[in-house]
Amino acid sequence: MLTPFGLRSLAPEDPDYRKVYHGNPIERDSAYHQGTVWAWLMGPFVDAYLNAFGTSSASLNYLKSLLEPFKSHLREAMLGSISEIFDGQPPHTPRGCGAQAWSVAEVLRAYQKIKHYDSHSMG
Repeated sequence: MLTPFGLRSLAPEDPDYRKVYHGNPIERDSAYHQGTVWAWLMGPFVDAYLNAFGTSSASLNYLKSLLEPFKSHLREAMLGSISEIFDGQPPHTPRGCGAQAWSVAEVLRAYQKIKHYDSHSMG
C-alpha cells in the first residue's frame, strides 16, 4: 500500500484496483478510492510506524527517507505545494488538486514529528 507519495486506497492485487486516476468525471470518481495514492496518509503512517517500531535512529532514518520524494515534488505540480492524490502505479503522476492543504499539513506534521524525535536522540 505504501508508495513514495503516500498510501494507496486499495491494494494492487484487488480486482477493483485502478492504477491510474484519469478519464471523465465518473471514471475519475470511481478511481478515487480504488488504488489512488493519498499524500495526507503519510502522516498517519509515520505515527503508526513510530508506535510500532519506536524512535531508534534506524526508524527515524527510514521515515526520513520516505519523505524524501516530496522534496522534488515541491517543484513539480504546483510550486511549493503537495498534490492531493497520485496515480497508484509508477511514476505516481500527481493528480487532483495541485495544492492540497491536508497533504501539505500531514507531510509537514510527519516531518516535524520525525525531526522532534531525531533532535532528542542527539542530545
